[in-house]
Amino acid sequence: MKRSVITTGDGSTSLKIDAWDEPYHSRHGALQESQHVFIREGLAQVDAPKVAILELGFGTGLNALLSYDFAKANSKIIEYYGVEAFPLTPAEVSEMNYTELLADEGLIKIFTKLHLTQPGVWTTIDSFFSLKNVEKRFEELQETKKFDLIYHDAFSPKLQPELWDEKAFEKGFSLLRSGGKLVTYSAKGSVRRAMESVGFVVEKVPGPPGKREMIRATKG
Repeated sequence: MKRSVITTGDGSTSLKIDAWDEPYHSRHGALQESQHVFIREGLAQVDAPKVAILELGFGTGLNALLSYDFAKANSKIIEYYGVEAFPLTPAEVSEMNYTELLADEGLIKIFTKLHLTQPGVWTTIDSFFSLKNVEKRFEELQETKKFDLIYHDAFSPKLQPELWDEKAFEKGFSLLRSGGKLVTYSAKGSVRRAMESVGFVVEKVPGPPGKREMIRATKG
């Protein structure tokens, strides 16, 4: 799967799958999209000192880095479980400029550690942040751990419909604790209906730059 490095609208870098012409993040801005969708409308909405997060689409590691940064600033303890079938190469990781834009030299070492963990093993990144990355498709995931929050960051429903249907959201629903939340950049009607059909309470909230709305869903 050939990928190219791109620069998005806010100056942050991302990747694009050449055959699909599909970027990993919004072309309007990778950093601002992740901060809005997954941190502001996701992690910041979980009122608990300890949060277990499942990310569908670990990708460039941006969401994990921002979650680490939020946890440090807000005295949270985070267990972060990433699912990624096609991990970045070291060369691709070196092209991501998030730590430069966040202007925190301490995050450089953390970002590197996030990408160097042994697959399938819980790794302590810091005293308040642990990470386990698995190299497989979400459909293949067999996990009994329950989570407080899911970052649903798959490629678009058009390109990966199998990750946006009732079966996928039923699996996500089963992995959440009662009251757990799922956030995603998509606000497509078929996505909302699929979530509701498996039991999620769905709300549309303002989206990041370039998108009017996004979805936050809660397991009742």
